[in-house]
Amino acid sequence: MFHAFPQNPNKFGPQSRNLASIIRGYKIGVTKYVRNQHLQFKWQRLYHEHVIRDVEELERIREYISNNPLVW
Repeated sequence: MFHAFPQNPNKFGPQSRNLASIIRGYKIGVTKYVRNQHLQFKWQRLYHEHVIRDVEELERIREYISNNPLVW
């Protein structure tokens, strides 16, 4: 039987249980709930995940989060 797409195109295997798929599922669930409840809600645009690799980076990000509202 011919398949148009390979069964497992990703060299790391199926990507149904990685962090991105978990977040995607969470966002889908929240979006459905919000719409069913007729609530006002929007996801932040241009959001991206970032792995924090050390304490210095964590502190820099905490400072950014604390100070960012001041520049708006």
